[in-house]
Amino acid sequence: MSNLRATLPKLALWLMPALAACGGDTRPPAGEQEMAGVESEGMDTSTGEVDHTQHGAGAPGTREPVMLTAEQERALGVTYTVVRRMPLERAIRTVGRIEAAESAEATVTPKVDGFVEKLLVGTTGESVRRGQPLLTLYSPALVAAQEQLLTALRLAEQVDTSATEAYRSAQAMLSAARRRLDFWDITTGQIDRLIESREVRRTLTLVSPVNGVVLEKPVVEGQRVEPGTLLYRLADLSVVWVEGDVFEQDLQLIREGTPAHIEVSAYPGEHIMGRVAFVYPTVDVQTRTNRVRVTLANPELRLKPGMFVTVFFDVVIGDDVLAVPLDAVIVTGERNLVFVHEPDGTLRPQQVVLGQAAGGHVQILSGLEEGTEVVGSANFLVDAESRLGGSGGMPGMQDRSGIEPDTAAAAQGAGDSAHDGGSHND
Repeated sequence: MSNLRATLPKLALWLMPALAACGGDTRPPAGEQEMAGVESEGMDTSTGEVDHTQHGAGAPGTREPVMLTAEQERALGVTYTVVRRMPLERAIRTVGRIEAAESAEATVTPKVDGFVEKLLVGTTGESVRRGQPLLTLYSPALVAAQEQLLTALRLAEQVDTSATEAYRSAQAMLSAARRRLDFWDITTGQIDRLIESREVRRTLTLVSPVNGVVLEKPVVEGQRVEPGTLLYRLADLSVVWVEGDVFEQDLQLIREGTPAHIEVSAYPGEHIMGRVAFVYPTVDVQTRTNRVRVTLANPELRLKPGMFVTVFFDVVIGDDVLAVPLDAVIVTGERNLVFVHEPDGTLRPQQVVLGQAAGGHVQILSGLEEGTEVVGSANFLVDAESRLGGSGGMPGMQDRSGIEPDTAAAAQGAGDSAHDGGSHND
């Protein structure tokens, strides 16, 4: 009979799925319904996990003060540090690329129609000097302008200076003819030689406006050109730019005049010093970075456009800022916490607002005062105890019953075994 009594409950449990398949009432007993309701209240619907903090000392995420004995502090490795004022400096590292300075670039373009007669500088990368001939250009318009200049010159020489109005008009015509050639980038020397020789030249020469190198030369001999056609792109490389991208969170520390030192892989061991010359006014929406420009002197032309470099910005966060070690702060994702060591030994959670981090320390903008003692290590263990409501449930700590957690679990297991054994004896 006792075996039958023990078998009937098990048989009922086996039959419940079959009854459910047949459309029977599958609702659990009233006691199980209440338990299911309690569990569903604490269930995280996004993960399916029970949020035990809802049944703890406070709302989810609530921290409670913690009281530890000296033995517990030693077991957990808890140490303390003091909030103090100190100078904070850091180096912001980024990568950049050497560029030709835009302010030192120049283009050579004709202002009249014509044909390239001869290239005097015919290769990209060639160095040029200011005033050096680049090419000769044949243009009917230039030939006509030379003839007008010589005609105006002869007329001005024939007019008597006593005829004031006629002499003034002749001089005005001469100045206008000379100015036209000047506006077409014909040099003063070429115009003077034309006046001295009194001979119209078939071609005129275009010269370099700057000292530098040829970055681009799309023109070839015999090519017909129009006003605005790019003939040469030149750049003075005695000064170059280094442009790097700084992350948005570091942007407040970078301003014009900030010191920077540059390392170039082509010259290992060398440090080239410079300063920030310009901070671009917009942020890249995809990379969340802002471009920064450093100007460098390059007298020997060792730094070449296109080289990649490493840039270090030496920034000063503050000479006298409130700071704590980074290990003293718990970042939860929603707020930043430290545990303040009260005079009575209580560890009280305190929310703080953080600034910049540097050298293993972080700036405290609000929430703490100078001289406050806070937990400096084992913060996560203290935080775990705080989230449990300070009940002392951590490893090595007793629960409210005064029994070690491991001991209580063992006692519970022994009781369960004894209960199971008794049921079989029936």
